This record gives sequence, C-alpha cells and structure tokens, in this order.
Amino acid sequence: MQRTASRPAWRSARRLALAAWFGLAATSAAPAAPPVPDTLAQRLLACTVCHGREGRASADGFYPRIAGKPAGYLFNQLTGFRDGRRHYDLMTALIDPLSEDYLRRIAAHFAALDLPYPPPQPPTAPPAVLARGRALVFDGDARRDLPACTACHGAALTGVAPAIPGLLGLPRDYLVAQLGAWRTGRRHALAPDCMAVVAKALAPDEVAAVAQWLAAQPVPTPA
Repeated sequence: MQRTASRPAWRSARRLALAAWFGLAATSAAPAAPPVPDTLAQRLLACTVCHGREGRASADGFYPRIAGKPAGYLFNQLTGFRDGRRHYDLMTALIDPLSEDYLRRIAAHFAALDLPYPPPQPPTAPPAVLARGRALVFDGDARRDLPACTACHGAALTGVAPAIPGLLGLPRDYLVAQLGAWRTGRRHALAPDCMAVVAKALAPDEVAAVAQWLAAQPVPTPA
C-alpha cells in the first residue's frame, strides 16, 4: 500500500535534490555568479525540491508536509531513514553524511515554520464510511483494545509536542500509504512502536475510512 516513485521520477528527484544539496559549492565556483550565503536556510532549499515550497508538501501529496511538524517527530523521521526504520533511497542518500546535530538543526528549522494549510480534500466515500472513520478516530474500538487516534495525536488531532505529529492537512493517499506501510512492516518507529500495533489491527476498509475522514477535515486555526 505504500507508494513507490517510478524509476525515472526517482532519478529526476534525486538529481534535483542532490544538485540543490551540493549547489553551494558549484555556485561559488562560477566566477560570474553572485555569492550565495552559506546559511542553513539556503542549504535546506534542497528539502523543498521534493517537499514543496517552504516544506508545504508536494502538489500530489507524495512528499508530505514537513513545515510546522514537531521537531522531535521530524528528527525521528530523519534518523528513521538513516537507521532503516523507514525506506526511501533518496532520503537515505541525502541524510547519511549528516551529523546528528545537523539533523536536529534541520528538524528545528522546519518545525519553526508556521504556515497555513491547504483546504481539506472533499470526501469521495459515502456517509456511512465517513461515520465509521470518525468513530475509529475519536472512539477506537474497545472490543479489540484499539485506542482512538486522539489518545496519542491530541483531542484536536493537531499533534502533541515534541514528537507526535498532527493527522490533519494530509492527503488521503498519503495517510493510506503510511498506515499500509506500518501494516506490512515497511515502516517502523522507535519502541514501543504503537502505530504498528494499531495499524495491524485495522482492516483495509477501516484504513480507507479513517483516511477519508481525516483528509476531509480542516486544520483548526490556533486561538
């Protein structure tokens, strides 16, 4: 269920990201080019090649939003790609040479970005499916010891600092892909890997229902 980029698309993204990542050296070597400031923000333009302008997510949602996510969550995802808990060769290639301190700086940079979210996706499922998704999100299923999403991700589903992300403002396909990755063992978190336990307890139609309902909800405006 986890989507995989096609080989030509992967190679194109890899070339663009690597060019941006190491572009400072190339630019500074060109005699006619104005100097490029060697700042963290300039270097992290490489991340936006895939993750969209200012880390707002790619247009198709394949590369998720990283702007405004909790710093601890972003750091855990970066080390997850480095350490093999998550699998995407492009991310691993970019992260491997970087120190742990630099990964924390990357996470802090994007966590500090307070940017508006796009409007929610209109649902494509019937009302009964959306109702089932909402029930799982807020109530879980006591018969199966299945906790509600709100138990960890917060009553407003906007995440809990420093390490638990919000679930709103994400496309359906991305939500389905990530839940599917946990169900099939393609994605792992640091122990205790609660998401793997929850995802494996969900049937495929329940995954779809939860994703449909979450993707259709607006992100609340902070008071």
